[in-house]
Amino acid sequence: MLGLLSLALLAFGTPEEVPVAVLGHAVQKGDRIDAGDFSVEQRPAAAARGALTVDQASGMEATRNLPAGTVVRQSDLMRPQMVRRGEPVTIRIISGPLIITASGRALGGGSQGEAVRVVASATNRTLDGIVEASGTVRIVTP
Repeated sequence: MLGLLSLALLAFGTPEEVPVAVLGHAVQKGDRIDAGDFSVEQRPAAAARGALTVDQASGMEATRNLPAGTVVRQSDLMRPQMVRRGEPVTIRIISGPLIITASGRALGGGSQGEAVRVVASATNRTLDGIVEASGTVRIVTP
């Protein structure tokens, strides 16, 4: 059996290794990843399939705990959350040239440009808006 395995390895050769970016240290869920968090290692081409480059992963947030040496893929990261569920937010209601600012609380989380529901503190009314910036939700009325 061992002879058959060695013949197969000779026929197909050793797997080609390619340089791939891996995490240099453990990253916790919700942590933002920067270019300095990566190191380059040689890995088999099959293991590097689907790996993100350092540029693609920089600035993203981890969706789960990632141990050191992990090859980072798209499913491991998400765009940074600008608004988190339960946190206070500033609601900007825009109607033509009129802008009204109110305080509220986010009912869900979201990244910039994503839809999120909020509750206005003064009226206790639920509104749908778009995440504009960190802690700010924009609501446009006709």
